[in-house]
Amino acid sequence: QVHLEESGGGLVQAGDSLRLSCVCSGGACNDYVMGWFRQAPGKEREFVAGIIRGGESTLYADSVKGRFTISGVNAENNAKSTIFLQMNNLKPEDTALYYCASRTGAFILTRSRSYHDWGQGTQVTVSS
Repeated sequence: QVHLEESGGGLVQAGDSLRLSCVCSGGACNDYVMGWFRQAPGKEREFVAGIIRGGESTLYADSVKGRFTISGVNAENNAKSTIFLQMNNLKPEDTALYYCASRTGAFILTRSRSYHDWGQGTQVTVSS
């Protein structure tokens, strides 16, 4: 297991940008598949973006393609790494609690139950 801590959420207007960060610590973070999920009130948690092995592979939900970019910075000692979610041209429908999650394995999966470690979430609110 690893510890995940998100930051960077906030209240913005439609068309603005935000960058979310997630610090992974307490394990071999560089070896994990990392993902961003979001959950709006009354809706199921949904996959947003995923990254593996320091960026050699990424995956995006159709709803954010071309607007969001996931990236990562690995620690040299494999003890701590950070992933980012750059969100541009935000829309009111992007409003949600955004979670960082991790899983072992070689593939980016989109089901939340495939991820075993989760952060507490950071709120993103986009006004129209």
